[in-house]
Amino acid sequence: MPEFDRKRKFQDDHNHRPRKPSRETLKQPRQSSLETSINNGLPPLPQIHDKYRAVVFTHPSHAPGNVHASYDRLEFLGDAYLELFATQLIFDRFPNLDPGKMSQIRESLVRNETIGQYASLYGLDKQIQSYKQFQNQAAHAWFKIKGDVFEAYVAAVILTDADEGKQAKKWLQQLWEPKLQVALAANDGVTKKSKEELAKKILTKGVKINYVDEREPVVHYGQGKETYFIGVYVTGWGWDNQYLGSGKGPSRVEAGQAAAAAALNNHPLIDEMAAKKTESYVQKDRERESVKTDETQRV
Repeated sequence: MPEFDRKRKFQDDHNHRPRKPSRETLKQPRQSSLETSINNGLPPLPQIHDKYRAVVFTHPSHAPGNVHASYDRLEFLGDAYLELFATQLIFDRFPNLDPGKMSQIRESLVRNETIGQYASLYGLDKQIQSYKQFQNQAAHAWFKIKGDVFEAYVAAVILTDADEGKQAKKWLQQLWEPKLQVALAANDGVTKKSKEELAKKILTKGVKINYVDEREPVVHYGQGKETYFIGVYVTGWGWDNQYLGSGKGPSRVEAGQAAAAAALNNHPLIDEMAAKKTESYVQKDRERESVKTDETQRV
């Protein structure tokens, strides 16, 4: 090889610089977030505009005196949207639940423990500026920070989306679906009228339905709530203190309604009792007709 060719090759090899990634490449989410979402079976993480990315992952302590440089404002907006989307979803999916129970389900969807876990599953917590500084704080404080970042990310998705938050709403519905399925199973058939429906089905003169505490209530310390456990029993139609079903709830009333709903689904036993009630009414009608016939014949 000629000397000047060797020199040129040497210069070309040593002058080579890696090309900078394009703007389109920079817009892609970090690979760790995508891999995490795929590996955990989560719905894909929606994209956010570049101008929100640094803000979403900046704790207020890293931007003192500048409300636009940390996630505080985005967290405020995202929190409101999470509440709204969760409320709309629960209202549509649970047409027979009272507001108190719907509020409990909503709380399970939007509390810091839930959304903070989502932040971890997507790897958002590892993108927080100096995250190790916050990771070593008390568990509740770290969950609060992760929850705030998730809310800020939700707001960024909505502001990025030109379709008025429809993408964010669809994503959150998919994310919440497993928890909604658990809530649906726990509240299947439970209404404020479950006790009334059970009474209509099997209660009559001489038949008793008893609701009893099956165990002591469980107190959830630090959460301000309790769980009650009620069983329902019937005496009558040839049964003595026959067990029909159990239920639990945040009050004795709701636990009793859940127990009544379980009893209504206790087939074929509940159907047999209902049949006996119907048969007794038919028999009474026959007896009344017989009495009327006898009186007519006497006249």
